[in-house]
Amino acid sequence: MSATLPLVPRDASLPTVVVALAVVYLIWGSTYLGIRFALDGGYPPLLMAGGRFLVAGALLYAVLRWRGNAAPTRVQWRNCTFMGVLLLGLGNGMVCIAEQTVSSGIAAIAVASAPLWIGLFSTLRGQHLGRVEWVGLAIGFVGVLWLNAGSSLTATPYGLVALLVAPLAWAFGSVWSKGRDLPGPFMTAAAQMLCGGVVMLVAGVLLGERFDAMPTTKATLAVAYLAGFGSIVAFSAYIWLLHNVRVTLAGSYAYVNPVIAVLLGVLFAAERFTAHDLGAMAVILGGVVAITLAKARPGTGPAAPVPAVGSMSVEDTPAGHDQGDGKQ
Repeated sequence: MSATLPLVPRDASLPTVVVALAVVYLIWGSTYLGIRFALDGGYPPLLMAGGRFLVAGALLYAVLRWRGNAAPTRVQWRNCTFMGVLLLGLGNGMVCIAEQTVSSGIAAIAVASAPLWIGLFSTLRGQHLGRVEWVGLAIGFVGVLWLNAGSSLTATPYGLVALLVAPLAWAFGSVWSKGRDLPGPFMTAAAQMLCGGVVMLVAGVLLGERFDAMPTTKATLAVAYLAGFGSIVAFSAYIWLLHNVRVTLAGSYAYVNPVIAVLLGVLFAAERFTAHDLGAMAVILGGVVAITLAKARPGTGPAAPVPAVGSMSVEDTPAGHDQGDGKQ
């Protein structure tokens, strides 16, 4: 078995990987603006996010069961619940909370630190990154520090904390998922959305969130877009990528999303960005170039990892096969 997972798996063609990445890049880049429209139109953050994922998860789960997919086992439901809390409850939920006080573009730029934390957590699991990958991650982290040092985040400590927690939780959940006993990628997405949606709805109620008035039509359409495209289409594509490519490549969406989010914020929400914000974004995006070049060079990649106790390590999983094959 190869010591490293190749950029393009044996049973996943390059065009398929490119399309999946494009879906995650473009749709998730636009979801920051969708969240902004939903919040401005009267939806509370956690109730909005929880309802969005619960509806999307229920629809996807029903379709998969109708097509004959097996329901998750008890252990798989447990793992999906943990991932749903991390990826959706803390990852997406904190972004929704932050966007009450910061612009959609700034939120997207701040979340770009996710690949750095993915790299660090991957290293702790025994996957040693190459030198160029570390350079790319470091460049991105410098950009994030620059952004936090002098942007609007400094005036909104509440949003700053939320945007620090979000990428940490998402990164840890992404790396933790590798080698776990999980169903197929799309059933995993459905189960995570169901579990994460319930957790966010409960958290929203406990925190006192409520609807003060009927949400606007624009806000409701934004929630529908978030549920259909952001949750079902893009999230399923991301889960597929986690099962088929190295996790640092799957997480590279965080570098591309800010550009799309900033452009859409300027065009459709009259958001304004300083030279400081745009400069920090440019540095962050420079990181993905180094990461991409490192993965494109033949013969490069992490050294053979040390398998984690009680499970398969990230690189032990055969390329293109379900992570659910890795029994605990």
